[in-house]
Amino acid sequence: MTNSKKNRIKDKLFEYFGIACTFFGLVMLAIFIGNILIDGLTRIDLDFLQNLPSRKPEKSGILTAWTGSLWILCFTTLIAFPLGVAAGIYLEEYGKKSSLSSLLEVNISNLAGVPSIIYGLLGLEIFVRVFSLGNSILAGAFTLALLILPIIIVATREAIRAVPPSIRAASYGLGASKWQTVWHQVLPASMGGIFTGVILAISRAVGETAPLIVVGALAYVPFTPSSPMDEFTVMPIQIFNWVSRPLHGFTINAAAAIIILLLITFIMNGIAVYLRNKWQKKISW
Repeated sequence: MTNSKKNRIKDKLFEYFGIACTFFGLVMLAIFIGNILIDGLTRIDLDFLQNLPSRKPEKSGILTAWTGSLWILCFTTLIAFPLGVAAGIYLEEYGKKSSLSSLLEVNISNLAGVPSIIYGLLGLEIFVRVFSLGNSILAGAFTLALLILPIIIVATREAIRAVPPSIRAASYGLGASKWQTVWHQVLPASMGGIFTGVILAISRAVGETAPLIVVGALAYVPFTPSSPMDEFTVMPIQIFNWVSRPLHGFTINAAAAIIILLLITFIMNGIAVYLRNKWQKKISW
């Protein structure tokens, strides 16, 4: 048997193995989502969205959880979006190439893979204790902003790097300054990629639990937040709280909350994919 024939056989085996693994993963995912849909769809109604937590599963709702998640995501976006985009623009357009900048770039990329619990401990020390924010929405938002900042910075740099050099050359040829070129030409051309990275980063923040538990998010909050300094809970923590309860009704509530959380995540990821495809078509033109 020749080497080329052996290589073709190996390639086929790896291909079949990859198909089998993919099929197995899809089957397991379908079983998991199917069980959740069977348990949770019957529980989702307007009362479930409007009710406060209760000791009785049939009267318990996710009002405090989804409003807390909304508060957290809004403040996290307000903090992380301008800082991440500004840092990405500086590093890609203004930062001088040196050993220090190379070290900084490597560290930023590595920070995206740091376990989220580490950011929770950092937020506990800095925002909760040093800045005396307590277990408030602001403390949670600042912590999650630290978590997603590296993702936004990397996405911003990649989007700016993908802008054709001819756009910059044309802008400079017309007499525009560096800042005018970046603001009026580079940023509009790269905004689709930047928004894609931001949405994906926020999608990660939606499902985070460990950092918020560390900074003091509560499992039971009997009121909706009315200011950034209020105590809060979020949907993942509410789901964890229900799953740990012995009554089967709380398991059904958890399944319903998981469906809503998955729906939010799918919608955000779908928007990110749409923006990415639209941006790629625009760049290809």
